[in-house]
Amino acid sequence: MTVRVGVIGAGWIGTEHIRRLTDTVTGARVTAVTDIDADRAAEAAAPVGAQVLPDGAAVVAADDVDAVLVTSWGPTHAEHVLNAIAAGKPVFCEKPLATTAEDCLRIIEAEQAHGRRLVQVGFMRRYDAGYRQLKQVIDSGRIGAPLIVHCAHRNPTVPESYTSAMAALDTAVHEVDVLRWLLDDEIVSTQVITPRATGKRFAHLKDPQIMLFETAKGVRVDLEVFVNCQYGYDIQCEAVGEKGLVRLPDPAAVGVRTAGSHSTEVLTDWVGRFRDAFDTEFREWIAGLAAGDEPTGPSAWDGYAATVITAATVEALESGRVVATDLKPRPAFYGGAA
Repeated sequence: MTVRVGVIGAGWIGTEHIRRLTDTVTGARVTAVTDIDADRAAEAAAPVGAQVLPDGAAVVAADDVDAVLVTSWGPTHAEHVLNAIAAGKPVFCEKPLATTAEDCLRIIEAEQAHGRRLVQVGFMRRYDAGYRQLKQVIDSGRIGAPLIVHCAHRNPTVPESYTSAMAALDTAVHEVDVLRWLLDDEIVSTQVITPRATGKRFAHLKDPQIMLFETAKGVRVDLEVFVNCQYGYDIQCEAVGEKGLVRLPDPAAVGVRTAGSHSTEVLTDWVGRFRDAFDTEFREWIAGLAAGDEPTGPSAWDGYAATVITAATVEALESGRVVATDLKPRPAFYGGAA
């Protein structure tokens, strides 16, 4: 079976996913594209022979669209996801699922009313080989119960439009999701500490930030978000357990010895770091749909949790307080207590 995909949003990430679905993933074909910029939609659609439609509603309703990919501007996500659920079509939504907790809950309620999972949220780190190895070790019990997790998310630079709140909403959101998955635990509180600021930042930006999370089981997590580190794109994660620790491997790179030094390359952007994870994410999504299975990746509930926790982290940054996340009880539909 070929899964016919309609794409809503033809910006950089939408165009990249169109390429991925066409050139890398088996069993998928992009059949419809829309974007607020019609010329951009036409440019993205032409190489793959897809039709250009006027808006997201038209893409969802199209007879030759089996599944929907949402890569539009964040505040529009809820509308498109709800339309897909109403049409009974699987929908892959790049993060955020929605920009407010209220819209996330509307999606959760609609999906439960439908009676079957349709929504998957684009948190690609769950598909990274290193993170999967990390989870396998934690789940096996080899290091005992996790006690502490140390993380870092470093970018070489960010544009002037990047704000202090984006450190949580756009950057740390990936750690928030992958930590919940790695630990099979929920984040119940968040705090932000701002150390001495780097002189390499724009004046309005608080950088770096140290985010401190506590989980329901008492695990403590520290996350360094440093988006002007200069030297490269660097993702670190180390889980310390009762009997040992496990550390996320760095991407494979050759060692070079020359001029009295030994060096390895550091990647400079997230595209190269997680390219394989994106490919695996879409291969598994399409394969599941072709088999008639429900999505097994990050759920609407995971999208809701990420939105709530990152919003609480922004509040913690602005207030200087420890902020409770106050998540709603997880429904049995998403694996919560009956």
